[in-house]
Amino acid sequence: MMIIFVGLCGLVVWRWKLNGWGSVIWLGSAIVMMVIRSPHATKNKENKISEQFAVSIERVLLGLVSLGGTVIPMLHLAFGIFSFADYSAPIWLPVIGAALLLPGLHLFWRSHADLGRNWSVTTEIREDHTLITDGIYARIRHPMYSAIWLIFFAYPFLIQNWIAGTAGLVSFAILYFVRVPIEEGMMRQQFGAAYDDYVGRTGRLWPRFGQ
Repeated sequence: MMIIFVGLCGLVVWRWKLNGWGSVIWLGSAIVMMVIRSPHATKNKENKISEQFAVSIERVLLGLVSLGGTVIPMLHLAFGIFSFADYSAPIWLPVIGAALLLPGLHLFWRSHADLGRNWSVTTEIREDHTLITDGIYARIRHPMYSAIWLIFFAYPFLIQNWIAGTAGLVSFAILYFVRVPIEEGMMRQQFGAAYDDYVGRTGRLWPRFGQ
C-alpha cells in the first residue's frame, strides 16, 4: 500500500502543471494530516475500551470520508479521471485555499495533542477516560471537527474540479451531522452534570462570544 501511495504522490507532483499548483498544496496537506494522526492512532491502539457507540455506522461514514477526502482527489490528480468536471479558476485562487489550510492544520495538530489518549477513531469510552477541558478544549468542544471543516473547505480552492474538490466536504458533512449527536450523547452519559456544565461554557466549533 505504501508503494502505491508513494507512486500516486509522484504522479500528482508530475501532473501539477495540468492540475495547477494548488494540487501540490493539497497533496502536502494530506501528508501532513497523516503525519499528525499516525502516532496517536498507533499509541491509542493500546487503550482498553470499556464501551463503544455506533461503531458499524461510523466505520461506513469514516470510509466515505476517506473516499471523498483522499481517494477521489488523489485518483483525479494522478490520472485526471474526472477531467470532464474541471473548471477554470484564477491562478491566485489556491492562495485562499492555503490561507484556510494553515489554521486548519494547526488546529488539527493541537486538538490531537490536547486530547492525548482520549482520542479514538470511533466514539468509544476507554478505561480511565477523562473529560478534557483545557488547552484548545477550554473554549471549543470539537476543535478537531473545526479543523477538518476548514481543511475540506479549502480543497475546492486547491483542486479545480467540481467532483474531486468538493467530495471531501460533502462526505465529511454527512459524518459530522450523524456523529456529533452520538458523540455528545456518549459524553453526557459518561460525565453527566460535568459535561452539561462544560457545554454551557464552550462553543461546539468556535468559542462562544463573550465567554
